[in-house]
Amino acid sequence: MTTPPRLLPLLAQFDFARERLVGRLSGPVMDSGDGTGTRVEAVTDDEYLWEPVPGCWSVRRRADGPGQRASFLAGGGMWGRDAAPYPHPWPPPVTTIAWRLSHLTEMLALRADHTSGSRSATRDGHPVNGDAAGAVAAFEAAADAWRRALLSVDDTALDTVGHCTYPYGSDVEEPFLDIVWWVNQELLHHGAEIALLRDLHRARGRG
Repeated sequence: MTTPPRLLPLLAQFDFARERLVGRLSGPVMDSGDGTGTRVEAVTDDEYLWEPVPGCWSVRRRADGPGQRASFLAGGGMWGRDAAPYPHPWPPPVTTIAWRLSHLTEMLALRADHTSGSRSATRDGHPVNGDAAGAVAAFEAAADAWRRALLSVDDTALDTVGHCTYPYGSDVEEPFLDIVWWVNQELLHHGAEIALLRDLHRARGRG
């Protein structure tokens, strides 16, 4: 299938944002943005779960229960992600690298399924990783699945309201092209937040 021309710039943006985030998390070199490589260490489990302020939302062992102001642990398996029903707590909790990466991974994996898969995947069944290496691998797999889903669509699908049936967003009310744009924005802004948390973790205790 030929990729619709309207999709090509969004696909390129997704690929670039995904590559930068994985490089920023895994190393040994990441794109600095000016064409030169910057050395970076792979994220550790300690950093992955680091809570920079009291009351952070993170991923936690299910046996330990949710963190402050969270009502439950989303996801499946031995670990879950701090969550609460709408309306969410205000002001919003600061979230860890683990929380942000789990959120991105779930979003990509479930939207891929609800675009070109079984259209039945749920948050309750989605696994949450308690270790950094497993979380990065899960993110890459989810990003691959979303990219395959994008390559399965044609121009008609891009304009179809509800082409993606993802039940945790506005997908059933929006043309699919708008959902593709939104997923890119999620990846860009959460990727930037993760990069900042890495910088803060590296600089903690100085000065």
